[in-house]
Amino acid sequence: MSYTINRLFKDSTFGDVEARTRKALADHGFGVLTEIDVKATMKKKLDVEMPAYRILGACNPKMAHQAIGIEPRVGAMLPCNVILREVEDGVEVSAIDPVASMQAIENAELTAVAGEVRDLLAKAVAAI
Repeated sequence: MSYTINRLFKDSTFGDVEARTRKALADHGFGVLTEIDVKATMKKKLDVEMPAYRILGACNPKMAHQAIGIEPRVGAMLPCNVILREVEDGVEVSAIDPVASMQAIENAELTAVAGEVRDLLAKAVAAI
């Protein structure tokens, strides 16, 4: 089972894909709670150069509330990370598959919620 939902953009800039990703997430009920510029962090901490790489911590409040109500410790696995990274062919967007990440928790009700979140994330990635 793949653990991410992926899409490659061959003729777009990193900034353009990032803006489109943020809009698609918002349009599908997700807010960006956290943001990590991995490229800048690696340069600052390790003095290492790398291609652009950003992690967006996306959260759909309604779905997060529902999941926490079912399994209070699930917050340790939130938010849903979406990465944007420069690759040889363009810019790749990869969103976590919540069903794959929730396999460690044996709870059918939570798995159903994770499936709904996966569907929303897949629609968001498709809309970029």
